[in-house]
Amino acid sequence: MRHESFNESVEMYLKTINELMIDTDTVPISALAKRLGVTSVSATEMVHKLQDQGLLEHESYKGVLLTKDGRKQALRVLRNHRLWECFLVRQLNQPWERVHDLACRMEHVLDPEVVEALAVYLNHPETCPHGNPIPTVDGEVMPANSIPLNELKPGEGGVIMSIHPESTLLLKYLAERNIKSGRYILLEDIAPLNGPFTISCDSQTYVLGREIAAHIFVAS
Repeated sequence: MRHESFNESVEMYLKTINELMIDTDTVPISALAKRLGVTSVSATEMVHKLQDQGLLEHESYKGVLLTKDGRKQALRVLRNHRLWECFLVRQLNQPWERVHDLACRMEHVLDPEVVEALAVYLNHPETCPHGNPIPTVDGEVMPANSIPLNELKPGEGGVIMSIHPESTLLLKYLAERNIKSGRYILLEDIAPLNGPFTISCDSQTYVLGREIAAHIFVAS
């Protein structure tokens, strides 16, 4: 049982580092710990273990980045996760905002043959319900043609392509306001002094914090 638990922890770390590496080459250990909800001490201990296994590299005062093998393992878990999200939404009618948390529990328990059977059953979806690309079985990831909402100027807008990185708290907040992938969103105003964003979506007006806006990716 301990061995299975350790493997699951390793997979969670690799997947999370891969998610956070999208915006930067290296991921600070503090950011990794915050995302996983653990202490910096715990994160540092695991980083050393993963470095010893050749799954990541640690640069002092900068952070961590995945090795080729580490990224391969991270994408495998991510493929499992996003295929499960598709299954939960399409076949079991689970709420859009709930499937991320459910898939986090299910992503570690599939044999490769079962994963590919699931992909065939779902007709090989390219994105998860939150709009993020599903890695192929060969580890290829479709490039995103979108930018975060916080990079737009007032008066600009676009179709929501994805929510990234996902969290159950964020998805629930957006779902309550019907701000989901596929909907058109318009940035109406940005408050001064690093203030919030005023947006409209489906004829409704909302005020979003800058951190939330950074997780909403749009394409014009």
